[in-house]
Amino acid sequence: MERRLLEHGFGPFYRENSRVLILGSFPSVRSREEGFYYGHRQNRFWKVLSAVFGEAVPETVLEKQALLVRTRVALYDVVERCSIVGSSDASIREAVPTDLTEILTGTQVGGRIFVNGKTALRLWERYQYPRWRCRAVCLPSTSPANAAWREERLTEAWKTALEAALGTGSGDAR
Repeated sequence: MERRLLEHGFGPFYRENSRVLILGSFPSVRSREEGFYYGHRQNRFWKVLSAVFGEAVPETVLEKQALLVRTRVALYDVVERCSIVGSSDASIREAVPTDLTEILTGTQVGGRIFVNGKTALRLWERYQYPRWRCRAVCLPSTSPANAAWREERLTEAWKTALEAALGTGSGDAR
């Protein structure tokens, strides 16, 4: 595969009442084809998020959007444009950060910002933290490349972090 300079391809997903923001690094090839987040079937994001909130796993983009609306979760990525090889986060170069102004000023997110994996955290700290001066909580990556974390362990870690941020407990992270 060759390195290509790419645009994100689709914008953030949020509503005014969104309470948490989850940021990835940059959309995968499959997500860019689908036009929505975490489109690769092997990525465990939708399974984990559904389990955290006690919801059915969404299959279509519309079902995924409905889940985000019900759970008041906003999604975006740290990087808007970059050169990348395939879907490899490790290959990201020449990154241009996304503009988070609308999400961070037009929602109820406040400082409840999470990143999906260590690459997203590294990119946050380099490109977004200097502007926003807000720490992001690093959640273990839902990528299939993160084989050390089984789905149950991922779900528990994500649930603990989201419940703490939202001030909820007993399985209802809303």
